[in-house]
Amino acid sequence: TADDVVRAGLEAVAFQTRDLLEAMTADGASPPVTLRVDGGMVANDWLMQCLADITGVPVERPQVHETTARGAALLAARQVGVELEGGFALERRFDPQLPADAREQRYAGWRAAVERVRTP
Repeated sequence: TADDVVRAGLEAVAFQTRDLLEAMTADGASPPVTLRVDGGMVANDWLMQCLADITGVPVERPQVHETTARGAALLAARQVGVELEGGFALERRFDPQLPADAREQRYAGWRAAVERVRTP
């Protein structure tokens, strides 16, 4: 159904984020203790909980969802010698609720699906 397609698309965002975290860790980065998110998609509570569940990392959503634009404005102001106040202000935190074994099983299913569709 259309609902299934939407859910699959949103879950893919979470799984791809997990893929990126795994790659960063494999390259020597420390695993994150929290994920701070921004952008239009962060308004979706279901997606933020899914992201926390799939990555196993708490997700922090700011009061201002479009922090990328805010950060660009802060940097532009700094370039012309103006310092503006602007830090991260937490709106909501999403803690992982999916048990670790279920998280790993779902991620293994994602990896297997990705392998099936990769070109040789």
